[in-house]
Amino acid sequence: MIRVLVVDDEELVRSGLRMILEASDDLSVVAEARDGAEAVAAAGRHRPDVVLMDVRMPGTDGLAAAAAITALPDAPKVVMLTTFDLDEYVHAALRAGAVGFLLKDTPPRELAGAVRTVAAGHAMLSPQVTRRLISAFARRGPTRAQAARRRLAGLTAREAAVVRAVGDGLSNAEIGRRLAMREATVKAHVSRALAKLSLTNRVQAAILVHEAQE
Repeated sequence: MIRVLVVDDEELVRSGLRMILEASDDLSVVAEARDGAEAVAAAGRHRPDVVLMDVRMPGTDGLAAAAAITALPDAPKVVMLTTFDLDEYVHAALRAGAVGFLLKDTPPRELAGAVRTVAAGHAMLSPQVTRRLISAFARRGPTRAQAARRRLAGLTAREAAVVRAVGDGLSNAEIGRRLAMREATVKAHVSRALAKLSLTNRVQAAILVHEAQE
């Protein structure tokens, strides 16, 4: 059973999300929170696997809460929910360690699938906004691009090839086929590369790759 914490300042939205998620036998909403401060407390108390959290809330917003929650020991996966497909809060939340970004009008089946995806350790970005989100990070000018290239230069050739494939949005299995590697070997390279780059997830690695290409 995948345990989910739902965070939104609107009770109607929280109720809707609960109904969608609990329609699946493998998903359970273990708690709800109305703002970021409640979310951090609930994450520590209930130890969910996944947090679905609104970006914009009164008081402690989703950005601050995401940073606090992803810093917890054995932190849950954080997925940001927003009505805006390009939101600077979401950009910053991804940098803070959130692994998902979905629009609130995501169809119910896709929402449940996204929860399963991040619970399994994968990133999940709404298909409608992935390209624009990555492009927004890449349009940060030559200084950021140069810094990204310097960071990537510390990787071995094989690690760099794997990270570039991550930047193309490939899964471990797809990377293995592209680079003629076992999937377990790909996973090991990804883990080492993330550690060397001081990143916490594949979304951040993909962003770094696209920044370097600017």
